[in-house]
Amino acid sequence: MNPIPEEFQGANGTIQPGRYYGHGLPYLPIEHYPGKIIAIEGTDGVGRSTQIQLLREWLEVQGYGVVETGWTRSALMQPTIELAKSSNTLNKLTFVLLYATDFADRLEKEIIPALKAGFVVLADRYIFSALARAGVRGVDRAWLRSLYGFAIAPHLVFYLKIDVDTLIRRVLSARGMDFWESGMDLKGGDDIYDSFRAYQSKLLREYSSMSDEFGFRVLDARRPVDLIQEDLRRHVQAFLSSSDISVDV
Repeated sequence: MNPIPEEFQGANGTIQPGRYYGHGLPYLPIEHYPGKIIAIEGTDGVGRSTQIQLLREWLEVQGYGVVETGWTRSALMQPTIELAKSSNTLNKLTFVLLYATDFADRLEKEIIPALKAGFVVLADRYIFSALARAGVRGVDRAWLRSLYGFAIAPHLVFYLKIDVDTLIRRVLSARGMDFWESGMDLKGGDDIYDSFRAYQSKLLREYSSMSDEFGFRVLDARRPVDLIQEDLRRHVQAFLSSSDISVDV
């Protein structure tokens, strides 16, 4: 494999967990911080938020301090992103930069302070959702990886994998299809159902293409909630028990 050109060094699967992918934030060193980042990835409708909530409750009972962060939850950027999305006219580059800014704000104000204090950071989607969504929209992958060079490589990434037919049934039975999750901005047609199927199929392929490189721990999201949670707890417990993170007693 050819090495990544220096100007495009950024998010890749060779970086040690807990380190910046690239140059990082020069004013925020992160050497030897005891906290850990555990990310749960997957498209909308796979049950990420439910699993995060259950995992957080379990970790806190075990005595771990937990901080939860998630997609578009930056106090600085959330109102701007919601306003921009409401018009359904957000172009792909603006789309990418708004989400990157949201992540950067949460990284500085939530994630790094939590790592320094020895907390477990549970991320309801990490940079991989951003890479997948922008990749589907045709944004240059090398540029994207370079853009996210300021991110910290997570210690564990769980990918809740699902097939598009099961996903469609879940979404239709829950809340229906919206403009952005259906990829309607890609202007592949006027039928939202067909657009959703096409877009989500491409999105799932993007996730799968990153799975081996970034070491995703793949879990079958078609299974019952309690079985998925059992798998998560088993993996997380094995990892944390072998790490240097402390438990409150």
